[in-house]
Amino acid sequence: MIQRLTLISHAPTAATRAAAFPLDEGIDEKARRDTSALSGDLPQFLTAWTSPARRAVETAAALNVDAKIEPLIRDMDLGRWAGRTFADVEASEPEAMVGWLTDTAASPHGGESVEALLARVANWLRAAPERQGRSVAVTHPAVIRAAVVVALEANPVSFWRIDIAPLGIVELGSNGKRWTLKSLNG
Repeated sequence: MIQRLTLISHAPTAATRAAAFPLDEGIDEKARRDTSALSGDLPQFLTAWTSPARRAVETAAALNVDAKIEPLIRDMDLGRWAGRTFADVEASEPEAMVGWLTDTAASPHGGESVEALLARVANWLRAAPERQGRSVAVTHPAVIRAAVVVALEANPVSFWRIDIAPLGIVELGSNGKRWTLKSLNG
């Protein structure tokens, strides 16, 4: 059973441009145009999913991908940091920010830890090989980083060493037993 999974990071938003932890914002008109321009370059997919977040749903629509909402690929829950800039959190809670970036079990924001995100994404990937063919998921940089860490069976700390840009594309493959990283265009 061969599976090829394309993971696409949502288009840029006001939060990504401001280096902020996201809320449930949508994509703007420029991002919509840039995203639509990519749609012709995508292959046909047998199965398509999107995160329930507005920015992911709007990205899937702009890509002309008819995707089913999949809660397991929702963005990382950043608790009370959602909507704040990185600089603001770093200035007001420097120890919490350092702890979050160095301890994968930490969740000083009251949301989800990196380890919890990795477990959630691993559960989703475990079910994905049951579907043959080419699939796509429009999701978030954190979810895509987690998928790469899980596929490579890497140390969870490596999560922070993977950079996924808006509209970044990662390809994973599975033989039904294990995942491999096919390409990374983050």
